[in-house]
Amino acid sequence: MRQIRIVLTVALWVLLASPRAEAYIGPGAGFAFAGSALILVTTMFLALGTLLLFPLRMAWRLIMIGNPFKRARVKRVVILGLDGMDPGITTKLMREGRLPNLARLADQGVFRPLGTSYPSMSPVAWSSFTTGVDPSRHNIYDFLTRDPCTYMPMLSSTDIRQVERVLNIGKFMLPLPGKKASITLLQKSQAFWKLLGEKHIPAIIQRVPITFPPVPFKGLLLSGMCVPDLRGSQGTFGFFSTQSADGHAAFTGGEQTVLRRQGDRIRTRVVGPDDGSGGRMTLPMTITIAADKSSATLEIDGCDPFTLTLESYSEWITLEFKAKGVGKAAGIARFYITSMDPEFSLYHTPIHIDPENPAMPISHPSVYAIYLAKKLGKFATLGLAEDTWALNERVIDEKAFFDQAMLIADERVAMFKDALARTRKGLVTCVFDTTDRVQHMFYRYLDPDHPANEGRDTEQWKDAIPQVYQRMDTMIGDMWDELVRDDTCFMVISDHGFTNFRRGVNLNAWLRDNGYLFLKDDSGRSGDWFANVDWSRTRAFSLGLTGMFINRKGREASGIVEEGDEYESLVRELIAKLKQLRDPKDDRAAILDVFAATDFFTGPYRFDAPDLIIGYDGGFRNSWDCATGAVPEHVFSDNTKSWSGDHCVDPRIVPGVFFSNMKLKTETPNLMDMAPSVLALFGQEAPKYMQGSDVFAADGAADAVSGPLDPLSLSQSGSAPGALIFPDGRPDAAPRSAPSPVAAGSDDTAARAGNE
Repeated sequence: MRQIRIVLTVALWVLLASPRAEAYIGPGAGFAFAGSALILVTTMFLALGTLLLFPLRMAWRLIMIGNPFKRARVKRVVILGLDGMDPGITTKLMREGRLPNLARLADQGVFRPLGTSYPSMSPVAWSSFTTGVDPSRHNIYDFLTRDPCTYMPMLSSTDIRQVERVLNIGKFMLPLPGKKASITLLQKSQAFWKLLGEKHIPAIIQRVPITFPPVPFKGLLLSGMCVPDLRGSQGTFGFFSTQSADGHAAFTGGEQTVLRRQGDRIRTRVVGPDDGSGGRMTLPMTITIAADKSSATLEIDGCDPFTLTLESYSEWITLEFKAKGVGKAAGIARFYITSMDPEFSLYHTPIHIDPENPAMPISHPSVYAIYLAKKLGKFATLGLAEDTWALNERVIDEKAFFDQAMLIADERVAMFKDALARTRKGLVTCVFDTTDRVQHMFYRYLDPDHPANEGRDTEQWKDAIPQVYQRMDTMIGDMWDELVRDDTCFMVISDHGFTNFRRGVNLNAWLRDNGYLFLKDDSGRSGDWFANVDWSRTRAFSLGLTGMFINRKGREASGIVEEGDEYESLVRELIAKLKQLRDPKDDRAAILDVFAATDFFTGPYRFDAPDLIIGYDGGFRNSWDCATGAVPEHVFSDNTKSWSGDHCVDPRIVPGVFFSNMKLKTETPNLMDMAPSVLALFGQEAPKYMQGSDVFAADGAADAVSGPLDPLSLSQSGSAPGALIFPDGRPDAAPRSAPSPVAAGSDDTAARAGNE
C-alpha cells in the first residue's frame, strides 16, 4: 500500500509539472478517484506509464517550451481585488489603527491612489484592468447601453439569446427541433492572463467582473459580475408573506407571493426559470410553523425538509426544476424568515446557478466550478451576489443583508486560499465584492442628514463599513506569510473609491425642459425605456448611470442630428449648459465636468460610446428613473433608498487604492497599468495596443515611490476622509490620455488585435 501511495503521489507531481497545470491540480480529479476499484486500478497503471514517460516529457518540454519564467522578476503575482475600497476611508482607518496589515504593507512597500476609468463604474473599470485599454478599445461603457435600432436597453457585457439549433454537415446546415441558448461576451480586446497562458505562465482567476461567459485560456477562471441567476436575470429574489394590501403583495420587486395560512401550514410554490412555453417552472413548497412560533419547517419538492429559526439563513438549498421538452435546471438559494408572528414572511435569495451542476458556463474549464463546489461546498455564483435590490425594497433589513454579505465573503476567502495553495508559480487574481456592496447600502450611516435616514435607524450599523474593511485586513494578516514573500509580487487594488449619493438628477427631464427631448403628448412625462418619447424631434437622451446620447442620424434608428458641424455644435452647447446645472435645494453645482466622447476616446469602438459622460460632484448621481430612461416631472429628487453611496461621478474624485510589497516608479498608477505591469513582472512584453505601462520600479532604484499615502494628496483631490460626503477640494488632474498614437488606436487594426 505504501508503494501505491508513492506511485500516486509522484504521478500527481508529474501532472503538476505539465505546462497547463503548473498552478493547479486538475479540477475534480480528487473526486473521480473514489468512484470505483476499477478507476483506482486504471489510475495506478496510468501513473506507472506516466513515470516511465516522465523523462521524455520533461525533455520535450525543455526543448519546445523552455523555461517561461527565465526573464521573470518574480515567480508569482497575487492580486487581491477589493471592489470599491476607497483611499480616503482606508487612510482614516489606518490612522486609527484599525487596518494594521494594510498599514504594514504600505510601510514595507507602497500605498497610492489608483486612477480609475471614465466612467468610474465596475464593469468599465475592471475591463480596463483586464485588458490594459480604455472603453473605446474594450467596448464596455456602463452596465447598460441602448439598442440603436429600438432605443431599448441592453446589457453591455453579455448577449444572451435563444437561437435555432442546426446540424452542420460539410457545407450544409440541417435545422433541428427546439432552440438553444447563445451566450456571447461583448467585451473586446484580450485579457492579460490569456496572453500569459500563451507563454505557458499559468493563472487562476476568480470572480473578476465581466468574465461571463468565460473565454478559454491556459488556466482556471470562475466568472464574476454579470453572471445571471437561473432565471436569466441579474438577480430576482423571492418573497412570501401573509401580509398583503387588498389581496396584493405589500412589497415591490422580485417574485412576490401572497400566502394563505391554514392553521400552522402554508402551501405555496418556488418560482424558477422559463418553462419554454411562456410560463415558469415551479416547485411545490409546504411551510409548517412550530406551535411556539420559534421556527418553521420547509418542505420543497425534491429537497430534504429543513428547519429555520427567525432571522437566520439556511444553507444553500438545491432546487431542481423540470419541464417537458426543456429538461432539468439546477439552482441553489438560501432561505430566511423575516417575521414569524403575527404575519409570516419568508425571503429567498435569487436562485443562483448551481456550481455543482451549472446550467450555463460559469467557469473555465467547466469542471473548475464543480471542483470548487465539491471541495469547498456550494457557493454564490450570481454576478451581483449580495442582494442589494431586496434591501432597497425593504424586503429584508440591514441585518439580513449584512449577514448574507459576510457568508459570501467567507466563501470567497476559501476560494482564494485554495488558489494560493495550488499556485507555486504564476498568477492568482481574486476579487471580493463585499467592500463595494456594503458601502453602497450603508453609506447613509456616514451622513446623519442623508435623505434615506428619515424614519430609520442611524446608529446600529454605523460601523458596518469599517467592519468590512477590517475583515479584509484581517484576511490579509491571516495569509501574510503566503502573500508577502520574496518570490511574490502582492497587490491590493480597487476599481474605484466611493462618495455620497444624496440627490438624484434626471437628465431626461432636464433635456425636456431645455428643448432637447420631446414627448408624444402634452403629459410632460414618460415611463421607463422612453415609452412616450417622440424620436422625430428629440436630439438627446440619457440612459444608464453616466451617459448621454445624441440622437445621431445614421446611428440611431430615428436619428435626426447630422454628423459634422451640427453634431459638434450640439455637444458643445450641452456641455456648457450642463456644467451650469445647480440644485434648487441649496444652489450647489451638481456637475463638476462633462466629457465629450470625441475629445476623449480614440479607439475602434468609440462610435458605440455615449456622446457625453457626466462627471457629477460628490452627492449627486443619475436618478434611479433616469437610469431606466424615464422622464418625470422634476429634474432633482432626494435619494431615499438604502443604496446611499455611489461612485458614478467625476472619476477624479473616486480613485481606487493600490498597495504592493514592490515599489513604484510613478506617483499616479492607473488601472490600465495593471495588465502591462503584470506582463513585465513575468518578463513578457506588453502588446503595443495597450495604453498602460509598467509601473514597478527597478530593484534598488534610488527614486522609487514607496511608503504610505500622504492624506493631503487626497484632500486636494476631493477624496479625503469626510470630504467623501462634502468634498471641499476639487480635482484638477487631467483625465488619463493615450500615451502614443499607436496605443491611442489611430491604427484600428492594431487596436483590435486579438479581439475575436
